[in-house]
Amino acid sequence: MSNDAPQLHYITSEDFVADVRLVGQKIAADTWKPDFVVGVGRGGLVPAVYISHQLALPMLSVDHSSKVEEFADELLRKVAVKSAAGERLLFVDDINDTGGTITYIRELLAESGCKEDNLRFAVVLNNQRSKTAVDYWANMIDRAEDKRWFVFPWEAMGKGTAIVEEALSVPERLA
Repeated sequence: MSNDAPQLHYITSEDFVADVRLVGQKIAADTWKPDFVVGVGRGGLVPAVYISHQLALPMLSVDHSSKVEEFADELLRKVAVKSAAGERLLFVDDINDTGGTITYIRELLAESGCKEDNLRFAVVLNNQRSKTAVDYWANMIDRAEDKRWFVFPWEAMGKGTAIVEEALSVPERLA
């Protein structure tokens, strides 16, 4: 393996399910209770489905990764209105790595009238050095030391070259 090739770490389906179950237990134990689970596409959709079933809550989804306005920002504005009306929203993603996605979502929601008290974020994997905090997670990593590229079970369905290409598209995570 060359020095510039990412170190891929495949998360097993069994480990993923155990981690999501742990996140759901942490949410259930909190006094704050969500009205909706909101899956952040693509990576957060699978854990959001599991959590919505575990907590017996309805699920909404936004496809942030598509960068297509009517499936991303427009839907975020619509869920912000739900928050402003008193609905509590639990956003779920697979990983809080740099914090870019969560920061973007928080800012857009705030601009659209979202009430911060009605908002929480959950992830399976949380980087302690992320520029933004989340409320619930299963595992904590330190990107200063842990340079692995985490491959979730659904991502493993893709071609190996696509996984490596995606990992290399964000070199600052791996350096």
